[in-house]
Amino acid sequence: MNFKDLYKSKVVTADEAVSHIKPGDKVVFGHACAEPQVLLNAMVDNKEKFKGVELYHMIPKDQTRYVEKGVEKYIHDNSFFTGKGTSEAVEEGRAGFIPVFFHEIPRLFQDGYIPVDVALIEVSKPDEHGFCSFGVSNDYIHSGAECAKLVIAEVNENMPRVMGDCFIHISDIDYIVESSRPVVEMQPSKIGEVEKTIGKYCASLIEDGSTLQLGIGAIPDAVLLFLKDKKDLGIHSEMISDGVVELVEAGVITNKKKALHPGKIVVTFLMGTKRLYDFIDNNPMVESYPVDYVNEPTVVMQNSKMVCINSCVEIDLMGQICSESIGMKQISGVGGQIDFIRGASNAKDGKSIIAIPSTAAHGKVSRIVPFINHGAAVTTSRNDVHYVVTEYGIAQLRGKTLQERARELIKIAHPKFRDGLMEEFEKRFHCKF
Repeated sequence: MNFKDLYKSKVVTADEAVSHIKPGDKVVFGHACAEPQVLLNAMVDNKEKFKGVELYHMIPKDQTRYVEKGVEKYIHDNSFFTGKGTSEAVEEGRAGFIPVFFHEIPRLFQDGYIPVDVALIEVSKPDEHGFCSFGVSNDYIHSGAECAKLVIAEVNENMPRVMGDCFIHISDIDYIVESSRPVVEMQPSKIGEVEKTIGKYCASLIEDGSTLQLGIGAIPDAVLLFLKDKKDLGIHSEMISDGVVELVEAGVITNKKKALHPGKIVVTFLMGTKRLYDFIDNNPMVESYPVDYVNEPTVVMQNSKMVCINSCVEIDLMGQICSESIGMKQISGVGGQIDFIRGASNAKDGKSIIAIPSTAAHGKVSRIVPFINHGAAVTTSRNDVHYVVTEYGIAQLRGKTLQERARELIKIAHPKFRDGLMEEFEKRFHCKF
């Protein structure tokens, strides 16, 4: 049977495809901008047939019908990274949250901690050899599909074909549901003056020839605005967004100086607009690999001048960082923050940066605090922190005593909170600020 006939033999409706999921199955699905929404909606529409089914995924996007109230009676959601919709469900006990480093998620499947019965994936159309690309979400779903007993694919004609170790052959797919919906987009964050100032400080720490990892949001996007005078930057990042395209087109990102995968942008998933998706489609400069490779700290550290930039919710005077919860409410997850902080810290001339506005809640709350909120998770330990950046400057914490760290952090706190922080400093350390 040739590939075209094999493909046609596997095409079914969404309802028929999900009918092969059995009660009690453990189902892994792609996340972020590659949620297989046609398949997930079919599951929710037929939820009574899926008693005891457990879902596993990372970042939720747009539609989260699988955590609507009442669905949990049939389908129970478990996430490695909460977001809009799932965070509320976790807080109310209708869904579960699993703490795990991003690069270790595939091991949960491979080592049997989470035996995978079914993988729901969204992929590109097959090429002339019968290979579909995982497109904008390779990360853990690649491993999920390899470990699953049953693979159901939403083949989306609009999914870009991304190079690298990012393919699955149609012979490894059991059922195919065709789709022509637009790939989910993430619009660029609004960049204000605070973010611009932070971006400028971060850019000052980036040398020519550096390799970058950038997180999600306004601050990483703002950093990109101030890199236009840099030379031969590279990318080794769990994800990228639209701002990278502009720097490639401007000749700033060339990847020529990278020690690992020279000439290539290396990622494991992508979140952006159609501009980004058009750029990555069939582009030999961009290579996607599973997350247990891209985010593995011993791989990251092979890039010299590796710079990682991430954010957080709050940081205490010792340098402990909470990036995933507000008190006991889980609002996100560790993601790849520790993966890249440890990788960059061990790279030759590497730097890790935590970049945050000095306040939250429209200026009512300081992000630099005497103590992490009651019940909050410490995402990044004080031992791992290198640079912290706010709109008031740069604090370098590596090699500093507790007192020195606290002084550095108070200097970059918002002025209206500094007196209170200095009082706490003097209580704790029994000395004048």
